This record gives sequence, C-alpha cells and structure tokens, in this order.
Amino acid sequence: MSTIISEDIANPPTNRLLKVLDVALPDRNYPITIGTNLLSHLEHFKLHAGQRVLIATNTTIAPLYLQTLTNMLAANGIEVDSVIVPDGEQYKTMATWNTILTQLLANNHTRRSILIALGGGVIGDVAGFAASAYQRGIPFIQVPTTLLAQVDSSVGGKTAINHPLGKNMIGAFYQPQAVVIDLNCLKTLPPRQLSAGLAEVIKYGIILDSTFFDWLESHIDDLLHLDPAAMSYCIYHCCKLKADVVIADETEQNLRAILNLGHTYGHAIETELGYGKWLHGEAVSVGMLMAAYAANLLDKFSLTDIDRIKNLLSRAGLPITRPSQMPAEAYLPHMLRDKKVLSGQLRLVLPTQIGKVEVIDGIDKNIVLESIKSVEMK
Repeated sequence: MSTIISEDIANPPTNRLLKVLDVALPDRNYPITIGTNLLSHLEHFKLHAGQRVLIATNTTIAPLYLQTLTNMLAANGIEVDSVIVPDGEQYKTMATWNTILTQLLANNHTRRSILIALGGGVIGDVAGFAASAYQRGIPFIQVPTTLLAQVDSSVGGKTAINHPLGKNMIGAFYQPQAVVIDLNCLKTLPPRQLSAGLAEVIKYGIILDSTFFDWLESHIDDLLHLDPAAMSYCIYHCCKLKADVVIADETEQNLRAILNLGHTYGHAIETELGYGKWLHGEAVSVGMLMAAYAANLLDKFSLTDIDRIKNLLSRAGLPITRPSQMPAEAYLPHMLRDKKVLSGQLRLVLPTQIGKVEVIDGIDKNIVLESIKSVEMK
C-alpha cells in the first residue's frame, strides 16, 4: 500500500501544504511530493551534485518554468540539457519521441543520466517512453504542470505515444524515480485545461470513493478557484487512490482497468476527431456519461446517479453532450481496437453505484450504440 510520510517530518512550517506519498511497489519505491515552490528545492527530486539531466518540455511550459528548474539544478552542481517540443496531443507521436531520443544521443547522455518530464500528460507520456527505451532504460522524473497530469498520468508508470489508428497504443509500463507536483504551476493553467483535469478527479469519486464524490459536490467551486488547501487535499487524495490501485496491479492485468472508466468511449472521440480537437478530459467526461448510461441499460446504475454525475461534470465546466459530427456508429471501430478488447469482445468499465465499478465482458454492440445515443449531441 502507499504510505504517508509523517507530517512532523514532511510538513515544515515553510510549506504547510507539503504532502509526501510513498508508492511502494513490489521491487521499488518512489515518492510523490505535493506542495508549493517545489521547483526551487533539490531535495524533492532525488538528485545529487555531479549527475546529468535532460529536461524535456514544450513550447508552452518552457517560457514559464524551464529556467527556474534549470537554475536550481545547476546551482546544485547538476549538468543540465533541455529539449523543447511542440505543445499538444497532436504531437504525442513517434516524431516527438525521436526528437527527445536524438537530444539524449547528441549530448552523449549515458545510462546514468536522468530524463525530467516538465509539462502535462503529453510530455510525461512521451518523455517517460523515451526514458524506457534509451539505452534500454534510464531513470526519469515526472514534474507534471497540469491538473490532469498531476492527478492521473504522472502516477503509475504508463508511458506511450499515439498512433493514427489508436490512442496510447505504443508504449511501456515504466515507473519514475520521483513525481514532483508544484501547486504553483496551476496558476498559469488555462480554465479549459483545469476543467479537463477535473474530469479525472471526478472519475476517482465514481470508481473508488463515494465520500470523495460527495466532497467534490461541496468543493468543486473551491477547486475551480484554485483554493490551495482544497487543491492540495484533492491532488493528494487522487494520487493515493491511484497509487493503491497501481500497487495492486502495476501492469493492468485486472484491477487497474477500472481506472479507465469512460476512456474507451473517450479515446474513440479523440481518435475520430483528430488528437487535440477535444482535450482528453473533455472526451473522458462524455465517455463517463456514456458508460453510466450503458450501466443503466443493463439495470446496474440508476438515472438518479447519472444526474448527479452529469451535474458535477457540468459545474466543473466539462462537456455533457457528445460531438455532433460523430454519429454513434463511428465509435465502434475505435472501441474495438481498445486495449481492453479480448477476442473481439468489448469490455467496458461500468459504474454500479457511485464509488464502485465493474469490468463487464462481452457487452452487446446494440447496448453500446444505445448508450452513446443516450448522451445528447452538442
């Protein structure tokens, strides 16, 4: 199980929001550190003088945080190189992956070098995959700068790139040596990106914790206004929920699949419309509603709870209508290429009550089509 580092040690007066979660995997541990001004303090990164790092970031994040992180590392005797790639889901590609690998090679980085992913989920996924492949694996550190990356993609070691035929179809399970979550990075996050991150937050309440869902109904406005105490608690709790699932099933043999609520539908939207047209969290928002309707059609989930989910998603600034340019039939080819499909049979994560889900095999395609049509078009 994940463990909490004692607050007497990890909560100094200079950073009352600091929280440390230890992810205790069978063969290794790593810390998730949550707090403010973390980019200015080496101790959170598990690095030391004399090491070499390559920071991978994007064109949006580089002007905001690259120099701060570079200066801190250099001041502590660490040699720093950097690579800046384009920003956006449409750049989560083999070409971007190759750009990072080329920079590692061009600067003569070795197996002892460390790759730091500074950015959102795209940077974390592509850089993590590059770290897994470079010289058959070098250490990497996640420094997520979006809410979605902080609560979801930076935790658990899933790394990947997209293919025109499917999202996240090429990648590896590869754990970081540390995750450093600086709450200050959320201050520069556009409102649409903040809402997209809240989709994954709400997902945790639906799949694992009804009490947390209740808390979100009471505090969603605090999160939208970046209230520090509410956001610190929210990110910590989401990371702990995910870490416990990952510890139980690191390579998604069974339990970890529940973290994909809404993703099979959502990935279909992202792939069909073109990566980046809908943000990942926006597609997951609609996907979770479709999954809820599928569960209702199977007499497993109530319309009352669907209304609760729909209301919370709407209050979070997320879409609750499906894209008008995508008929229901357009979802199925993408959904049948999903990683959870077994022997040509659809497997979906469906809620049975708020706080509990099941993975259901062999769902009839007519149920899937009806669940898609149950969500109104935009």
